[in-house]
Amino acid sequence: MSLSVLLVSAIVVGGFIAVDLLDRAGDGAVALEEGGEVAPPALGAYPDDQAFSILVIGTDECGEITTELLGKRCDEADGGIRNDVNLLVHVSAAPRNVTVVSFPRDLMVQVPECTRADGSTASAMSKAPMNSLFDHAGISCIAKTITDLSDIPIEFAAKISFDGVIEITDAIGGVEVCVAGNGIRDPQAGIELPVGTHTVSGADALAFIRTRHGVGDESDLARISNQQQYMSRLAKKILSAETLTDPATVLRLANTVADNIVPSDTLKNPLTLSQLALALKDVRFTDFVFVQYPNLDDPDNPGIKVVPNETAAEPLWAALAAGEPISLSGDVATHSGVELAEQTPTEQTPVEETPAAPESTEGPRATLPPEISGQSVDQETCSNGRLN
Repeated sequence: MSLSVLLVSAIVVGGFIAVDLLDRAGDGAVALEEGGEVAPPALGAYPDDQAFSILVIGTDECGEITTELLGKRCDEADGGIRNDVNLLVHVSAAPRNVTVVSFPRDLMVQVPECTRADGSTASAMSKAPMNSLFDHAGISCIAKTITDLSDIPIEFAAKISFDGVIEITDAIGGVEVCVAGNGIRDPQAGIELPVGTHTVSGADALAFIRTRHGVGDESDLARISNQQQYMSRLAKKILSAETLTDPATVLRLANTVADNIVPSDTLKNPLTLSQLALALKDVRFTDFVFVQYPNLDDPDNPGIKVVPNETAAEPLWAALAAGEPISLSGDVATHSGVELAEQTPTEQTPVEETPAAPESTEGPRATLPPEISGQSVDQETCSNGRLN
């Protein structure tokens, strides 16, 4: 879901650059301790010869809307804020391709010394769960930790909470998702969906991306695959002509995004968002790929935590550094979170054509090892639902 922040922000602000949006989009912007060079804000696309990366995190904060919806869950929160969704969005230099890497919330990582937003120092940690880092030292520390893991500089970042998930989904009119298996029933997340396609919005959208016990083997890794189905379908809808040619929808999205993200100081200028939008507009759906960071069972916490599979990840980081588009050899899911949908176009559910792209994108592709699961935007997947 957090990826929608980048997509919506970039596209809508490119069409509606206004002082009001500038003030609101930059409210609470945070500095990144490290990062690559950033092109100055300007009209036109981001420079073709420059790749860039955006860290997008989703936190478990309860706002006014979710406090009313989730009640007890929000009342019993311990006051800490966890970064439960962690996405590295990497966009290559031209010809552009996009790779979105999901880092599991329970991934145990080495954390460097970080400087907090108030100037204090957060100590380094030899091993800590990924979703503890926002509470430990903020957005910048998450970016610094992922850069140390990947050797990929992160120029931009954005944060979204539960309320933002709901409001952005509502602003776009909901997202159509596919449910297979036995259907989804998860009382803990507050969702029940039979087999078939459903347009989810509001509380149902939040419940769909939060459900853990309703998909696959009930693990967080299965939930990530389910979230990737949602993000892929959301990205396709946002980039569709139906959305981009509707001024009312675009303006509604612009206002919603401005009210629901906390950006890095490098991402707060609408001109920068416009540049990123223009950089993405011709990316083919086959070159827009979601992957899950490869991992292994943590020997210190088997069945509960995971650790990086650095050997399997090496080809992924090499491909991103080289700007090569990705080909997947692994499954679309880990832990049976989703399955490929049957491609049966109907009048009600047409298969969208992918945008045109430069012929050079048909050149060499980096094939990732089977340990890395994921899907491209042109693939249709369905939740492998289960009943609880």
